[in-house]
Amino acid sequence: MNVASPPRGRYDAGVMKYKEMGYFDLDYQPKQTDILACFRVTPQEGVDPEEAAAAVAGESSTATWTVVWTDRLTAADMYRAKCYRIDPVPGAPGSWFAYIAYDLDLFEPGSIVNLSASIIGNVFGFKPLKALRLEDMRLPVAYVKTFDGPATGIVVERERLDKFGRPLLGATVKPKLGLSGRNYGRVVYEALKGGLDFTKDDENINSQPFMHWRDRFLYCMEAVNRAQAMTGEVKGTYLNVSAGTMEDMYERAEFAKQLGSTIIMIDLVIGYTAIQSMSKWARRNDMILHLHRAGHSTYTRQKSHGVSFRVIAKWMRLAGVDHIHAGTVVGKLEGDPATTAGYYDICREPYNREQLEHGLFFEQDWAGLRRMMPVASGGIHAGQMHQLLTLLGEDVVLQFGGGTIGHPMGIAAGAIANRVALECMVLARNEGRDIMAEGPDILAAAARHCTPLAQALEVWKDVTFDYASTDTPDFVSTVSVS
Repeated sequence: MNVASPPRGRYDAGVMKYKEMGYFDLDYQPKQTDILACFRVTPQEGVDPEEAAAAVAGESSTATWTVVWTDRLTAADMYRAKCYRIDPVPGAPGSWFAYIAYDLDLFEPGSIVNLSASIIGNVFGFKPLKALRLEDMRLPVAYVKTFDGPATGIVVERERLDKFGRPLLGATVKPKLGLSGRNYGRVVYEALKGGLDFTKDDENINSQPFMHWRDRFLYCMEAVNRAQAMTGEVKGTYLNVSAGTMEDMYERAEFAKQLGSTIIMIDLVIGYTAIQSMSKWARRNDMILHLHRAGHSTYTRQKSHGVSFRVIAKWMRLAGVDHIHAGTVVGKLEGDPATTAGYYDICREPYNREQLEHGLFFEQDWAGLRRMMPVASGGIHAGQMHQLLTLLGEDVVLQFGGGTIGHPMGIAAGAIANRVALECMVLARNEGRDIMAEGPDILAAAARHCTPLAQALEVWKDVTFDYASTDTPDFVSTVSVS
């Protein structure tokens, strides 16, 4: 850390502690227009936690390692971020939650790139810190209103699809790599014909030697149109337009539009500028925009260092995607129930209250910004339908990839099993039954009249993914005695 020189003036040349430079102020009262951030700070041995928190505030706003006289050419007191609160992390000796306020003028309106470059820029490599994690942010209404938000939103998506009162059903085409365009399209047709609403490209299907993107789009949309004619329902398939350049992405998106697709897909790894650009395109062209969160676990999964997915979810709601993968709880991918509930609230609620047991450190007013549809995908099957509906609610896409395509009677049968499981569970819920407790019995009763469901329940009856989560809330609800 900075080693303080003997007492001197604030702008005398030399090194000064960050706390003494104005980046730590426990008396500061955040303004309604301030952007607030909560960091989990783990200093190196011997580093004062308050000085570490001040350094995070300084290095993520205006500070550098030494005093610079050019600060005096700016409104330095206003532009300095300020750590206004610091609390020890429960059950984690050596780590602290540092709450930092940033003046709104530090940020470019409507730019996730600028926001992220400011908040998670160089500071994450700062040597005096053993680890640093961005846990949550409060984005003021004045800032939220500079973004367009989701291009379509949950309400309009349901109206376009004419599907109400239940979760939407999807499946990721498997195997994710290696199929020819024709065979890929056949998988899409069978799944949609069997009762799914959507099928989906996986994150790494783009344009490879075994299947050019144009071939995939043509065969997939032929499958969608035939399935719609067969079932009388609106169907869709997420056509992944992610590519190496924006020009390629726009070309693929335009072709998807020409073919009549209702939805396109992008990957998180294309970057924030590309995400916002595709959102603007989707808004202009009445297209639902699905985001696969490819790559997020490289920095969201560990509790001590990185960026929480709840922050990514907030950024993506601002950036303007309609769908985002947000966890399943019961599937094969990381997802603590309480933490995942916080993610889903960020996606779907008009206002988030502070809820520490769900990992929400701040209230968040979305100021009318459209809602995102969370997507549950990864290792789920029909036998978990009662859990999925109870834990994740109604406004969600449930994607059964292996749980559809791996069905012993074929792809269409797998889709039928999932649709029947969903319909019987929604009916039971609407009748007032306790589906979490009665779920297995409800499914067994439906399976007596549906062989595909009976087969699915038998094949996957013992499949669970009961592993300890690596990202759990630091706070738990307790019952108070009055």
